[in-house]
Amino acid sequence: MASDQDFQISGRAVFLTVVLFAIVLIFILIFIYGRWICSSRHPQELSQSSHAPPPPAPRQPPGLDSDTINALPLTIATSGSECFICLGVFGDGEKAKVLLIVNTFHPECVDRWLSSESSCPLCRTSLRVESDRVLHQNISVINVTQ
Repeated sequence: MASDQDFQISGRAVFLTVVLFAIVLIFILIFIYGRWICSSRHPQELSQSSHAPPPPAPRQPPGLDSDTINALPLTIATSGSECFICLGVFGDGEKAKVLLIVNTFHPECVDRWLSSESSCPLCRTSLRVESDRVLHQNISVINVTQ
């Protein structure tokens, strides 16, 4: 049977145990302090962090609003002109809408297109900036020639 004398702890072992425990305790306290500092940041600072993805850009609606579409000028097409969306030929005296001076379309075709897209269907030029000008100009009837 073993006696208690076989389990004696020397002064050096006690000292090393206390030092090791103190070092572990210091690392734990530093870790907890670091977590507390990170969690106490303001939400604006967190979103500007290098680890956070940039906020998404505000998305514009895909098409033009109906007031802008209705404000586009109507013209009279000459016989032989062609709608660039449906590829149908205009009859003499048929109404057409002209975008960006040269691109002619049936009003139904271009209205449907512009309700889901904000660019010219032929040249793909954005009409968002142009639409502000269209609302303020007088709508006139022009003769469209090929």
